[in-house]
Formats: sequence, structure tokens, C-alpha cells
Amino acid sequence: MRDAAIEAVVSPVLESFGLELDALEVVPAGKRRVVRIVVDGDGPKGRGPLLDDIASASRAVSEALDTSDATGQAAYTLEVSSRGVGRPLTAPKHWRRNATRLVRVDLLDGSQLTGRITEAGEDAVELDVDGAARRLRYDEITKALVQVELNRRQSDDDEDDDELEIDDDEDEDS
Repeated sequence: MRDAAIEAVVSPVLESFGLELDALEVVPAGKRRVVRIVVDGDGPKGRGPLLDDIASASRAVSEALDTSDATGQAAYTLEVSSRGVGRPLTAPKHWRRNATRLVRVDLLDGSQLTGRITEAGEDAVELDVDGAARRLRYDEITKALVQVELNRRQSDDDEDDDELEIDDDEDEDS
């Protein structure tokens, strides 16, 4: 299996779903190979792709790979996922898609800070660090990771349109 051949098959399929190929990895797993594809994209709110979009794209990628010779005759397992919070922010689009999220940033001078993304441009990002605005050029940053916040309240802009609705008129005697 050649990564370049797989990428050539996969990229146009992902683009048709409004997604980008973020990473491609082919890993041996016994007699099989695992083809891991990480996707990204703006999604409907500019904050990343929806799971339904990734699922649809995954089926289409699988069909495209099965009908191409990019994987050769080797058996493989396909894994398609989003970037998730474990992958570092490495491009301005990653920062933009994570606006309002808390990030831990390692700087060139060896220091580290944690702040909330308030603005992301092409050359720099602005963070709210303990109530103070801090502008950092991307070339000052060696590593940046989104921090998981389990108790953060979402604003109306962050809420998912597919939120579960509860019917308050349900029979209470059951």
C-alpha cells in the first residue's frame, strides 16, 4: 500500500463532502493493514465537521478504496475520524475552528500558558489569559493543545442544533 496512491483516491472523495484530509497513516496489523484517516473541515458552523458528515464520507471513502488499486491486494481495515482534541493546533484554520476553547500553549522561550481563544488570524492568535488579552504569533508557539473542559457551560452559539428535545407533557404515571 502506498500512502500517495491512497491519498490520491481519498482526497477528492473527502472534498466532495466538504472535508479535508488532515492525516493519513497505514499501519501493519498482523496480515492486514489499518488505514487511518483523520479528517477536518469547517462544518456548518465553522467549528469542525459533524459526525454524520464524517460517517457518510467514510462509507464513500471505503467504496472508492475498494474499487481502486491504491491498496493493492492486501486486506485492510479502514478507520476514519475527526481531529479530536488530542491533535495539536498547527495551522490558523485549527485555531479558528477552536475559537472560544481553552488551550495550553508551549512557547519558544520554554514557558507555558493556558488561555481561551478569542480571535485567530492568519499570523497570530489572541488568547484570554486570566482576563487579560495576549496576542501570540504562531511562530512563537511550539505546541498547542485544546484542553478538555467537562463542566463548561455552552453558549447559544456552541449548542448543537440536533439537541435532544424532552416532551414535558409525557404521562407522569408510567
